[in-house]
Amino acid sequence: MVQIRNVNKSYGSNHVVKNLSLDVYEGEFLTILGSSGCGKTTTLRMVAGFEQPTSGEILVQGENIANKEPYERDVNTVFQSYALFPHMTVFDSVAYGLKMKKVPKKEIHTRVLEMLELVQLGGFEKRMPAQLSGGQKQRVAIARALINHPKVLLLDEPLGALDLKLRKQMQLELKRLQQKLNITFLYVTHDQEEALSMSDRIAVMHDGALEQVGKPKEIYEAPQSKFVATFIGETNLFEGVVRGLRDHLVSIAVESGTILGSGEGFAENEMIAVSVRPERMQYSLTPVEGFTIEGIVKEQVYVGSVLKSIIVLQNGYEVKLERLAGEMLPINGTVYPYWEPKDARLIHPRDQEFFSAVENVKMA
Repeated sequence: MVQIRNVNKSYGSNHVVKNLSLDVYEGEFLTILGSSGCGKTTTLRMVAGFEQPTSGEILVQGENIANKEPYERDVNTVFQSYALFPHMTVFDSVAYGLKMKKVPKKEIHTRVLEMLELVQLGGFEKRMPAQLSGGQKQRVAIARALINHPKVLLLDEPLGALDLKLRKQMQLELKRLQQKLNITFLYVTHDQEEALSMSDRIAVMHDGALEQVGKPKEIYEAPQSKFVATFIGETNLFEGVVRGLRDHLVSIAVESGTILGSGEGFAENEMIAVSVRPERMQYSLTPVEGFTIEGIVKEQVYVGSVLKSIIVLQNGYEVKLERLAGEMLPINGTVYPYWEPKDARLIHPRDQEFFSAVENVKMA
């Protein structure tokens, strides 16, 4: 439905979006996820027509939309600020786009009422924006965007201004709407949990570049870079050197000892990063074969069914461990963290700062 091909965007010497290529499929809920300043909103604004690419192409259903004004593109945008007309009723706000298209009044009336029912605002058509809650205003903004039946709905952090409980409720409603209407959603957020819970696929951006695209489970369980591993949820990240290879088993020397992982395509003496999620971590009161790291139990937090522990290794690195609530570990007691090798994600480090740090160590 949307093809972004080798798109760059610069403001003077500031290169905001770097050679971005991304496909968004018909009927898909795709989220662009990243921290502030990574280029995700700029990308959305280029698709909407509010910004022009410095280079590259953007196509909607195979048509290059570079020379089209925003109102000529078959896409609609929902912003974090609801941008409702304060002097218009809910009905008039939702009907505005249809009136501009000279749709017959009878059809407008029918379509507006149907759309308000769809976003669970039936009976609110005579209310003014000042009489609505934040969540209701956001529903009006969404209904106003959807009523024109756009090919693509662009959403720029639309739930950012809502409180936590309402935001979670609106996440479910947005996903329900998207599935019912089968409209392509291109969604922008910095909220990892929001992206994981709503998206068919996630595109992770960092420093203007695309780091990884995949289904939520792939992004979480198989990160392809250090940034993705640390940005999506919590992880324990080790950096070291490959010291041994046997079948798929990889032995890695890290600052605090030796650990194991499982993977292919690695070579001895290669620099490597290892990501292990807290829920995949295990511990033993005695050393485990292949692992020579040990630590002291610093802290434990009981959160209902889950017990979170922090173990400090000999080099001061804090390892996070999550498990179903059970026997508490002794505070200040010695334990030996380990994991099943298949539960570790081995990453070829690409970050320039990582290589710089390695070179500095070699030179020293």
